[in-house]
Amino acid sequence: MGLLEKIKRFFVRDNGEYEYDGEWGGASLNRDGVDMHDSLQREEYIKACLAQMSDASEELDTLGGEYNLVTSYLTDIEEVEALSPELKEKLKGYAKKIVELEGNKEKLEERKGLMPESEFNHMERIEQYMPDGYHRLKEAEEYQVVIKKDLGRLDGERHAYYFRRNELVNSQKNMKGLTVICISSMLFLVLFLSFIGMWMNLDVTLGYAIAVVIAAAALTFVYVRFHESQRELVKVEKAINKLVLLQNKVKIRYVNNTNLLEYLYVKYEVDSSAELKKLWDKYIEETNRREEEKKMQEDMDENQKALVGLLQRCRIQDPGRWLHQAQALIDSKEMVEIRHNLIIRRQKLRKQMEYNAKAAQDAQGEVQDIVEQYPEYAQKILDLVSDYEKALA
Repeated sequence: MGLLEKIKRFFVRDNGEYEYDGEWGGASLNRDGVDMHDSLQREEYIKACLAQMSDASEELDTLGGEYNLVTSYLTDIEEVEALSPELKEKLKGYAKKIVELEGNKEKLEERKGLMPESEFNHMERIEQYMPDGYHRLKEAEEYQVVIKKDLGRLDGERHAYYFRRNELVNSQKNMKGLTVICISSMLFLVLFLSFIGMWMNLDVTLGYAIAVVIAAAALTFVYVRFHESQRELVKVEKAINKLVLLQNKVKIRYVNNTNLLEYLYVKYEVDSSAELKKLWDKYIEETNRREEEKKMQEDMDENQKALVGLLQRCRIQDPGRWLHQAQALIDSKEMVEIRHNLIIRRQKLRKQMEYNAKAAQDAQGEVQDIVEQYPEYAQKILDLVSDYEKALA
């Protein structure tokens, strides 16, 4: 199946396999209540499965590039740590000079910056993602609020429909009971009139007619109400099925958006988009002010150039990144902390990739299972799949 071709490649990386560990639950496709012999319900359910596969595939495409980037950073760290002692000493020499120049520059200025040096360095490392990173985080937070509202609204609607279904079922039971009462009452009245007629030698024909008319009117009312309830009950059941499918789709978006938020918070080392915006604004002001200090950068540029050149000769994929992490080339604890942060980021990405791959596989398995269980509709289902893939092409 074409959609799954995008997903399969995410299961094998670096000669290893990703295995979904079942740690968290996703939105599961629920076939209960779906009449597969009803072409409309069957088509809607198959489309829901295909949409789940498509959403998961698109999410994997996005996550894959980020995962490769993080992996390349980890590979750079391994390359640096695997260098010979002589090259490490050279790197440390350049790094120490860079760190010393940064310290001397701060002392020479004898100033209080707009933001601490640690925050400035942090924002400098993530500058390549800004301001798009902030907008992405803010949109994800706003979208999280919208999704939660949608889930709450859908849950409320679902419970309302369940309540209405129970009312209709009880109403039908009451109509059946009323039918029994009407018939019993009519029979009792007929017997009573017969007894009166025989005992008192009266003509009770009119009484019979009135009893029959009353019973007929009551039974007609019961019949009409019962069938109205039945028609409404069918509509309520269909509405419940649609709500369940919609809830599953919203739950997938909720899980993906929650995972995205967790990853972005770790990536940018903040607790909210407001905090990131505040840091970014301060960073812009600090950067503009530091433009006045370019004269002090000549020595720094020389050492940075030497550091980058040496890193390039050492097969480092992104040597420029280390200009902002020179301390890590000196302090092993700093290097461990950076690696730990990258590992957490990669784990978060892997978790999202595993979740989406599992969601796509579940949807594919559901479609295949339906084809096997309902072979008479197999060609129609496969045509739906083919049309869906053509639309995505």
